[in-house]
Amino acid sequence: MSAPLTPHLVLGGARSGKSTFAESLVAAFPPPHVYVATAQVLDAEMEARVAAHRARRGSHWRTVECPLDLPQTLSELDREGSPILVDCITLWLSNLLADRGDAGAKDAVERLCRVLEATASPVVLVSNEVGCGIVPANAMARTYRDLAGWANQRLAAACRAVTLVAAGLPWTLKPQKP
Repeated sequence: MSAPLTPHLVLGGARSGKSTFAESLVAAFPPPHVYVATAQVLDAEMEARVAAHRARRGSHWRTVECPLDLPQTLSELDREGSPILVDCITLWLSNLLADRGDAGAKDAVERLCRVLEATASPVVLVSNEVGCGIVPANAMARTYRDLAGWANQRLAAACRAVTLVAAGLPWTLKPQKP
């Protein structure tokens, strides 16, 4: 596999295969690989998910935990030149929404887009496509859904490549072939 275009946004639903696909994109670059984890381990179920991801990746991945300051962390990691996987944007947005509110989260996404447009290191981002289901029943869930949809649009515009993964199958959205 030749090296993919980056920055690269990988979208998909829960359990769609997006993380495994994103890992394969980063693995096309020589190690060491950096995994930027945005999840906060707050319960046993999340702890099990994190353990499964780590076991699948193997020992040649270095993990950097980053629940909030992703633009700054990516700027710092860019100086190292290693390929970077960010998993996932929607957990990061959830953290930001709780910590900084909608406006603070939007500001952080705009800063992340500027970092992505300037980065020299290969970067692959994973994000959930959350807007394909029913309209949430409460205002906070609707705010989150709207924020995630807006953020995915902004990130897709800032990335050179975008792939949607469904049922483990990647569909290239950007760049489109003529």
